[in-house]
Amino acid sequence: MATFKVESEQHGELNCWRISSDRAELLIAQQGAQILSYQRVGEPPLLWLSDQAIFRQGKSVRAGVPVCWPWFGNLQRNPSSVQAMFHGEQAPAHGLARTRDWQLLGIEETGSSLRIEFGLPEAQGALPDWPHAVELKLLVVLGDELELSLTSRNMGNSPVTISQALHSYFAVSDVRQARVEGVEGLQYIETLADWEQRQQEGALAFAGETDRIYLDTPQKLSIVDPHWDRRITLSCSGSRSAVIWNPWTERAKELADMADDGWQRMLCIETANVWDDVVELKPGGSRSLQVKIGSVVI
Repeated sequence: MATFKVESEQHGELNCWRISSDRAELLIAQQGAQILSYQRVGEPPLLWLSDQAIFRQGKSVRAGVPVCWPWFGNLQRNPSSVQAMFHGEQAPAHGLARTRDWQLLGIEETGSSLRIEFGLPEAQGALPDWPHAVELKLLVVLGDELELSLTSRNMGNSPVTISQALHSYFAVSDVRQARVEGVEGLQYIETLADWEQRQQEGALAFAGETDRIYLDTPQKLSIVDPHWDRRITLSCSGSRSAVIWNPWTERAKELADMADDGWQRMLCIETANVWDDVVELKPGGSRSLQVKIGSVVI
């Protein structure tokens, strides 16, 4: 039976909770229900928190797992069905949920795990320029692995179409030595070359800026990190797409909340519903986007 400790903390302008057990430690912000860091005792971090992260209301933190919802990335790059849901002029990147304060609905111990549930009441019709009623919840389970489940339930009378992502920043010893396995042979969108569709040959290694949307992804992907002798494992469900991103040298210099060399220590694999993998919620319908994060020694 694990023993869990929950403490409230203030990081800059953000209310946070630090949750620890004899095996792992988790830091979560109320804004965006965003996990900021996750580390197992005696191991390097699994999720990356930028050294120059900015903890400011209304700004997503460069860290952990931002929740992108009800659209991903630039709204204008989304299918017309997703664009039509938003009635405003200026659509913020990655949607509306990641900069709103969520409600902590409960913390419950179940055997050797701790279940933490958040909800975003504003999603039920009070989000600016997005007049739809969706019950949105995030369940975080801290146990032998870290499990995240983002569930959207349409409470209205009309269909709602969304794109979304659990925008996970993983910690690596040096991205130039890391590789992603599980993408071999997949089709992907190369956003850095006019959004061309290409095919992946072999595992994905990194030698420059990377921003790709992988299509029809398998349920399991992994990051192999030889220097830290570990494989980070991702087990996903509720999605057929994944976004893999690293800003590399020049792009990192443009980011105020990332050190110039911060790109070396991080790699994003985003469990997502994007491109033609968007979600249509019929009235009363629900959908869960899930990822389970663990690691093994290699």
